[in-house]
Amino acid sequence: MSETRTQAAVYVRETMLPPAPPPVTQRGAIKWLRENLFSGPLNILLTLLGLGVLWLLIGTFGPWLAHSVWNADSMADCRRIVAETWGQGAHGACFAVVKHRWNQFLFGFYPPVLYWRPVLAFGLLFLALAPVLFSDGTRARRVVLALATVLTFAVAQVLGAGSGVLSAMAALMLAWAALIEMRPRWSLLASLFYPFLGVWLLWGGSLWSEIMALAGFGAGFLVWRLSAARLGLLGFALGVVAAAAWWLLLSGPLAAALAGVLPLRLRPVPSDLFGGFVLSITIGVAGIALSLPAGVLLALARRSDLPVIKILAVMFIEFIRGVPLITLLFVASLLLNYFLPPGTNFDIILRVIIMVTLFASAYMAEVIRGGLAALPRGQYEAADALGLDYWKAQRLIVLPQALKISIPGIVSTFIGLFKDTTLVVFVGLFDPLKGMTDTIRANFEWKGAYWEPYIFVGAIFFILCFGMSRYSMYLERRLKRDNR
Repeated sequence: MSETRTQAAVYVRETMLPPAPPPVTQRGAIKWLRENLFSGPLNILLTLLGLGVLWLLIGTFGPWLAHSVWNADSMADCRRIVAETWGQGAHGACFAVVKHRWNQFLFGFYPPVLYWRPVLAFGLLFLALAPVLFSDGTRARRVVLALATVLTFAVAQVLGAGSGVLSAMAALMLAWAALIEMRPRWSLLASLFYPFLGVWLLWGGSLWSEIMALAGFGAGFLVWRLSAARLGLLGFALGVVAAAAWWLLLSGPLAAALAGVLPLRLRPVPSDLFGGFVLSITIGVAGIALSLPAGVLLALARRSDLPVIKILAVMFIEFIRGVPLITLLFVASLLLNYFLPPGTNFDIILRVIIMVTLFASAYMAEVIRGGLAALPRGQYEAADALGLDYWKAQRLIVLPQALKISIPGIVSTFIGLFKDTTLVVFVGLFDPLKGMTDTIRANFEWKGAYWEPYIFVGAIFFILCFGMSRYSMYLERRLKRDNR
């Protein structure tokens, strides 16, 4: 036994060998290439085809981009510079059109001295969304607040805003950011006020008009709260009637009277001066903000046990989904005025926002209905077991889970809605992709600039849509609690 143990002891290691690195083929870039691009015959073939297509594109468009001209006064000047620099017969991109007309791509025909107003409106949009979109992410929220405040102030200064305007902008944004950090609940109330402030900044006019419109919602909510306990749904109907009566009968005279006492007024800007990305972002943000709650209500109505409500929801959703958006835009532009009283001034952008919202809400309803259908039946039974009524069960248990499931579809609908704002060119509005591009090319100096405006506008659309997509991925990771 002792000899066996002695012989066995010879093979006992007393010191550990240092860990050896994995083979070269199992780590780093080589491993990634083998697993993702060259993992099999089909992947190798597809990789080679992709490299061939990429080489063809680079060989075709590479010289055109490499010969780009940024400093020129016309297309003829661009061609002359390309010929002098790269020889006769050479071709190059003329991005000087973007350098000269960037303001029209972004602001349309908005008065240049008032550029600070849409800049401030969109800067405040991020402050209004920060407590909603980044309620739990303190670091992300503070980064968004800091970037929105600094960039809004810097861009307004570069665009020539006066010192008084800059001081007011800085005070407003810093106070709003401090409110978000110190009083989160009050900041949510401020976010509800933002749409009225944004409309006032973009269109101008008397601030009392927006205040009276907001007061109409307050009057309707007060009537509903006072009568909901005794009348139920009838109390909600009374609240709607009270709000409508306020807007039709009292809003205008009260706004005019208060404007005579304390004029809070900005220079009015008519809707026909809107264009470019100011127009697209305005319609897109309004459509996104309104279509989500409308889609939730439509999804709940389609799953309702009341036949009348369910039939009406199904008819609306299927009709809207079966009609192209262009048709609805033509209805908003041409036919809607025939159903209004004579002399009614119904803003064209407001009509477009209404139709875009109706169109997006129908698709949103189906996305959310899919999330509702994906929930296990036990969640509904658990809500009933807790003694919750219908609306509390939906608000506290069902909808939070359904919306989490539906996040990819919701964001896809938002991105599609934002890109569909370019269709407003068919109703006479100057979208950045077609309307403003054709307007700029109509000038003889830039006649022939074809691809350059599309590349510039497409790049901005990609940045905005990619940002929405990345936020949806961040939100999915933050809400993925079941695997923690």
